[in-house]
Amino acid sequence: MLFNSVAFFVFFPIVLGVYYCLTRRAQNTWLVAASYVFYGWWDWRFCGLLAFSTVLDYFCARSMPAAGKRGRRFLLLASLVVNLGILGFFKYCNFFVDSAGELLRTLGMQPNFPVLQVILPVGISFYTFQTMAYTIDVYRGRLAPTRDFTTMALYVSFFPQLVAGPIERAQHLMPQFESPRRVNRSMLASGCLLILIGFCRKVAIADSIAPLVETAFSHPHSTNWTTLLAGAWLFSIQIYGDFAGYSDIARGTARLLGFELMENFNQPYFSTSITEFWRRWHISLSTWLRDYLYIPLGGNRHGTFNTYRNLLLTMILGGLWHGASWTFVVWGTLHGCYLAFHKWLLGSKKAAMGQFHRGGSIKKTLCAVATFHLVMLTWIFFRCATLAESWDYLIGILTLRGGLELIQPYFIATAGFYVLLVLAIDIPQYRKENHTVMLEWPWPLRGVAYAVMLILIIILRPSHETPFIYFQF
Repeated sequence: MLFNSVAFFVFFPIVLGVYYCLTRRAQNTWLVAASYVFYGWWDWRFCGLLAFSTVLDYFCARSMPAAGKRGRRFLLLASLVVNLGILGFFKYCNFFVDSAGELLRTLGMQPNFPVLQVILPVGISFYTFQTMAYTIDVYRGRLAPTRDFTTMALYVSFFPQLVAGPIERAQHLMPQFESPRRVNRSMLASGCLLILIGFCRKVAIADSIAPLVETAFSHPHSTNWTTLLAGAWLFSIQIYGDFAGYSDIARGTARLLGFELMENFNQPYFSTSITEFWRRWHISLSTWLRDYLYIPLGGNRHGTFNTYRNLLLTMILGGLWHGASWTFVVWGTLHGCYLAFHKWLLGSKKAAMGQFHRGGSIKKTLCAVATFHLVMLTWIFFRCATLAESWDYLIGILTLRGGLELIQPYFIATAGFYVLLVLAIDIPQYRKENHTVMLEWPWPLRGVAYAVMLILIIILRPSHETPFIYFQF
């Protein structure tokens, strides 16, 4: 079920109305049922995978305290192997089969591998990482396993963040499920505001940009360079509006239910370094990769070379997490190289963590512009279907294909318009470090802001429901 669908606008008020009438335990049971309806709306068969992951990790984690050291390792290994096996089959089976076939054909062989028509379950990467984090934390002794199966089921399936995150930690979310919750006026106001901002980002910005992005990326081998450059700018805005918009709506709907989800975006395009960008973009994934991959690989504890190697491996695997394609491998590799170079360039641990940048506002602005364009370069690989298309796209820009006479003012002006819309939302949030800063404004100004967002949603919305980009991951 899409947040921006008619079905959700019927579904959520019903869920909310019944929810407010129930006791805590009944509320949790009701939310589990609602979450399975929400998830099964696409294909009810995949609810079985969701339930299987829940049962597996519930019993693996619950059995760990009574098991010996070897038993705990076996239970952890069983959880990881099964979860990663399911994820690998549905997400990467065809990718590895096709890659092996291409390699063998390059060597002069004629392989005849079977083609499997595997459908990717929506959100499988998100809830798989979430359940694995729970089991790993129980194994490490950082978390006591829950004995309430309903709590576990709700942790895995909670519909506001089920299909596109944030990837929540059990330490943060489970205590909220196990405690009474009350929705006060402040939570209602901030929740509704987050939902409104989320729909503005998703519908008025990301969805209305989508046709222009498709125009630029559909024929990269023949499109002039100005359209390609504007298309890359627009896609950078589209993916931010789409994914950050989803996170805003998820956090807003959760607040209306009495829960607080983690912040997943924090004005990432204002970052003055690539390290800072990853502290602001998809925060739940970047911290997951840090805690469960980068640090276990050794982090920065075993010398400079190993640190760079660990950064590169982490980001390559982070790229593969996004999709089974060599374009995502290149995307992750570029980010890994950026991070390693930034760490080498600054030379100090404090600076490498992006905690300070000396210089005035002009220097910071230039650093932010440079960082944005480095990120934009990687989005080209992220958006293109193949490496060949990505190369055609880059060549078109670098060679100034078409010359200056083919500049299309419409594309440039449109890109500028949407940049201004993004800045109008992000600058106040960034300055106050508060995503609901509009609630502090005088009511006339607040009313104008709400009205403008609603009007933009109505005027700029596409004629059809557009899925969120990260649903495919």
